[in-house]
Amino acid sequence: MDNKIRQLFPILQNKINNKPLIYLDNAATTQKPRSVVEAIEHFYFNDNANIHRGIYKLSQRATNAYEKSRKNIAEFINAKYTHEIIFVRNTTEAINLVAQSYGYKNFKPGDEIIISTMEHHSNIVPWQLICKKTGAKLQVINIHENGELDFNHYEKLINNRTKIVAIAHASNTLGTVNPIKKIIAAAHAHNIPVLIDGAQASGHIQIDVQNLDCDFYAFSAHKMYGPTGIGILYGKEALLNSMPPYQGGGDMIKKVTFAETEYADLPQKFEAGTPNIADVVGFGATIDFIKSVGIDVIAKHEKELLKYATAAFSNVKGLKIIGTAPEKTSIISFILDKIHPHDVATILDTEGIAVRAGHHCTMPLMEFYNIPGTTRASFGLYNTKEEIDILIEALTKVRKIFSR
Repeated sequence: MDNKIRQLFPILQNKINNKPLIYLDNAATTQKPRSVVEAIEHFYFNDNANIHRGIYKLSQRATNAYEKSRKNIAEFINAKYTHEIIFVRNTTEAINLVAQSYGYKNFKPGDEIIISTMEHHSNIVPWQLICKKTGAKLQVINIHENGELDFNHYEKLINNRTKIVAIAHASNTLGTVNPIKKIIAAAHAHNIPVLIDGAQASGHIQIDVQNLDCDFYAFSAHKMYGPTGIGILYGKEALLNSMPPYQGGGDMIKKVTFAETEYADLPQKFEAGTPNIADVVGFGATIDFIKSVGIDVIAKHEKELLKYATAAFSNVKGLKIIGTAPEKTSIISFILDKIHPHDVATILDTEGIAVRAGHHCTMPLMEFYNIPGTTRASFGLYNTKEEIDILIEALTKVRKIFSR
């Protein structure tokens, strides 16, 4: 990726410990281009008002900007209807919404929910919570040592008690890209709905929810060069219409009396109270930014970085990559000799290199590999091969420090 792209991200000009910032924690959150920050600033300085309820011009402008972003996101993922896009705080809230609303209505004792070993805690704990309320139970798909999903085991888990499949499009720890379309088809053969956690896929590969035929798809803006505190749940119209509200309050109603309440139509039914209007506007600007670069261009660049980094890492003595599936996003998790991941990350920070260390909110996955955690380097559209070279030099320095 050329230097013009990097110049769009002001934070990349920073220095850490008097060294140029090398930001390799994109799986946790990405940096933000100037255009996204300026869109949020413009809203606050020019259009700030509450939405949907005002008849004055400023409120109408705010409402138009908010709904324009919804339309932009719907088109980006090829949703059939704009009202199938529900704004939430993040992927986590989207999954909780489905678990509590769809799950509370449809699950009963003995029912089963299928997830996988590689899931983020956000796609484990919400299902555990609804299991406690309803008497349903989790079934977990095994994975192979290289981080691939055991599809044969998945097919064996499906039965007449299965009520939903909830699975990551891509693993935040392993980088594994799951065969989502195949997973969905297998579930739909038994009339089982599927929720996809798309947090690690939405900014890296093209998402087409109609082509995938998924029932729910969730992702966050902040992992795809957008603002924090905003995400979406896509759901098929019929399913969303069948689900009770997740929260109650203003803007999600048609009529309220003390005897009963009539709820609003989609999408307002699931958007109680004043939303995060400015960051929704920023989310729309994020989609514009990605389209201006090209999602295929981003995917190609990140694939090249992954290939380059994987080869470079193989030359570091004592380093083992955790997660070597053939289909991966631009994530490399690794362990280095017997050095604790936190120590690795701390020393890398002195070199201006930002990586993530720990269990990455995938503790059951760490248990599968019998390790306490990994160091994780995750790449985005603004990263370079030169930065990877500096990372490799720094890892060599880490080994030398701990070999003394």
